[in-house]
Amino acid sequence: MTDFDVRPITEDERRSTFDLLRRALHSRRATDDLWARAGESWPAAHKFGAFDGGSPIGIVSAYDTEIAVPGGRTLPVAAVEGVGVRADRTRRGVLSAMMAVQLADFAARGLPLAVLHASEPTIYGRFGYGSAALGKTLRVSRPAARLHERVATGGDVRLLTPEEAVEEIPGLYRRIGLHRPGMIGRPARWWPISHDRHVGPDDGHLVAVHSGPDGDDGFVVYDTITRRSFDAPDHGAVLDVHDLHAAGPAARAALWRYLLSVDLVSEVHARHRPVDEPLALMLTDHRHAATASVEDDLWLRPVDVAAALAARTYRAAGPVVLAVTDRVLPANAGHYEVGPDGARRTDAAADLALDVDTLGMLYLGHWAATTLAEAGRIDVRDPVALARADELFTTTAAPWCGTHF
Repeated sequence: MTDFDVRPITEDERRSTFDLLRRALHSRRATDDLWARAGESWPAAHKFGAFDGGSPIGIVSAYDTEIAVPGGRTLPVAAVEGVGVRADRTRRGVLSAMMAVQLADFAARGLPLAVLHASEPTIYGRFGYGSAALGKTLRVSRPAARLHERVATGGDVRLLTPEEAVEEIPGLYRRIGLHRPGMIGRPARWWPISHDRHVGPDDGHLVAVHSGPDGDDGFVVYDTITRRSFDAPDHGAVLDVHDLHAAGPAARAALWRYLLSVDLVSEVHARHRPVDEPLALMLTDHRHAATASVEDDLWLRPVDVAAALAARTYRAAGPVVLAVTDRVLPANAGHYEVGPDGARRTDAAADLALDVDTLGMLYLGHWAATTLAEAGRIDVRDPVALARADELFTTTAAPWCGTHF
């Protein structure tokens, strides 16, 4: 027996659960002004709360969107955007109960994948999520950092007004498209709280757009943070990159050239960039672009293992049979043959055995099967199969999400 119930929230419970999440994440309750702006991005749909009587003590929230998978296809995905338990009710099974209900809902609605950004990495593995894509933080010294002369950067860059930024960037993001594994769509409800409030006149982030031969093809959202003080009145500002997307290398390089040309800046800081973004190699002196850290970014959970494996493509190598276990969604348990022609369930003996969270790590192509086996995450039944799995699952471009949610 538990002393709480888990159920879908009602329309009348939207604000109380929003406040619960904010308090669980150590933010203050929403003011009326914030709720007026954020409320439409917090609908009741796809939210499950834990309730003690009529009071919410926990919340899990997600929205439906799409994700790019290796090979270029996009799949429906649940983006888990908010998970929290009231501080006086943690470690009593509330989170486990809510996550089980949420995953059962994803499976019942036919969603093959779920993704999230983990506030605490130790939490989500037991629910089947694995760290599938990483992001790096770049710190670029100014004014020393300059692109070398062979970097192609045609076209023009222009600054938008706040009104233009709210109006134009959603369509430009759609036109750029989900061109890397791990990138997700941004539905209409994402933009008001995650974009508009930053670029509007109250917050003051700046937005620059690149235009190439075929029109607008890239944008960057950034802020400037002063470093000047009484003791260092001439210290340049930090230019903090919040969001940067481009349709190709030339547009991306042109946006970086623009950022590195802004006056009175001592450093450009960009977090959660693709781990293979070659900015350092684009500079005349690569030491002026330092990778300050590499962190887990997107966590992925196969909800329907058969559908997820069948949807992506694989490189040319001999097939491998995976034995998958899933404690939360046992229907996923079984053997799957993966090869260049696709994936299917099989009764054949397993070459490699792994839990569903490790399959989530393997799925987008960042982690090699050999690495995961050396880390104790894959049980190797046939050592020869590791090299085949490495080749099958690898991707040319590193997976990357590029969207905070």
